[in-house]
Amino acid sequence: MPFDADQVRAAFPGRRVDFYEQTGSTMAVAAKVHEDGAVIIADAQTNGIGRYNRPWHSAPGDGLYFTVVLCTKPLPVLTMAIGLAVQEAIARYTGLLCDIRWPNDLLANGKKCCGILTQLHEERVLAGIGINVNHESFPPELAELATSLYRESGRSWPREGLLIEVLRSIEAFLPLSQEAVLAAFTQQSSYVKGRRVAVELNGTEVRGTTAGLDPNGYLLLVDDYGRRHTILAGGVRPCS
Repeated sequence: MPFDADQVRAAFPGRRVDFYEQTGSTMAVAAKVHEDGAVIIADAQTNGIGRYNRPWHSAPGDGLYFTVVLCTKPLPVLTMAIGLAVQEAIARYTGLLCDIRWPNDLLANGKKCCGILTQLHEERVLAGIGINVNHESFPPELAELATSLYRESGRSWPREGLLIEVLRSIEAFLPLSQEAVLAAFTQQSSYVKGRRVAVELNGTEVRGTTAGLDPNGYLLLVDDYGRRHTILAGGVRPCS
């Protein structure tokens, strides 16, 4: 179904909502936008950006690919606040409860259905969000790692309604204090405490058990030798 951007605009009068049938990356377009709360949406991306500049699979017409411009002071927990907002919006809209893999991946039945990337650009934060909504299949290299709301629920979902829910949820989560976000994330993510994970640190794989978040939102890990590490970036994955 063609994306109806006017439906989104009607839900947020006065808010800038730009829609592109195709663009390289909504993050790149948003970098030129200065309005607080502006939303840049693409029906397809030819150069979607994920974590560590990895490509984000952006099947035309199937997913939500958008960037929100936030003229707010960036916080280390901003990505987590947005992750919580998207998790809540998906649950409210579809009934699916996603897990959150620290710091920025939403998982359904252990497979990735949403990625979030926040970048500071000048005085703004660009929050890029990709949600696999109505994908029926994925390229072979992603088939074992990715899923979609369609695959998990057995039905397709109007993307406009989901985007409206996500934007409203972000508005509700952004004013929360850092302490409130950390508490909520600890409750909603199975990866924060007691989870066996592997993570790459300085080019070496370290295995251990997660031990909560520090006051800034970084993940604490006790490795298999009892040493304590503070994980500053992603790349966390489950292990035995």
